[in-house]
Amino acid sequence: MRTSTLRILPAVLALAFASAGLSAMAQTTTEPTMTEKATATGKEAVNATENGAKKAWSATKSGSKKAYNATRKTTKKAYNATKKGVSKAVDATENAGHAAANGMRSTGNKIGEKIPGTPQNEAAKKQP
Repeated sequence: MRTSTLRILPAVLALAFASAGLSAMAQTTTEPTMTEKATATGKEAVNATENGAKKAWSATKSGSKKAYNATRKTTKKAYNATKKGVSKAVDATENAGHAAANGMRSTGNKIGEKIPGTPQNEAAKKQP
């Protein structure tokens, strides 16, 4: 053999063995064990539960806040409506009371005009 062949042969052999080893290693991939699968599934379940719990808490918190605000606004509206209604009722009662009192005074004055010696009678005599 020539010397150049002796130099190339080890490199070719090394390359052949390396490529054979890589293809063999690529074919022998190991699947995860049942324990690893169960652990991964458990972690996924925990993450899903945590995410679901966070979403539920956010929805509950948001719903409670909306209900509180709606109740507060409705209560305020009801209070203002009652306040206006009571104010109108008080005004109507006062007006009716004043009208009744004025009516009684004018009736009393007319009666007093007919009774001699009363100030109303004296005032009626002075009018022409």
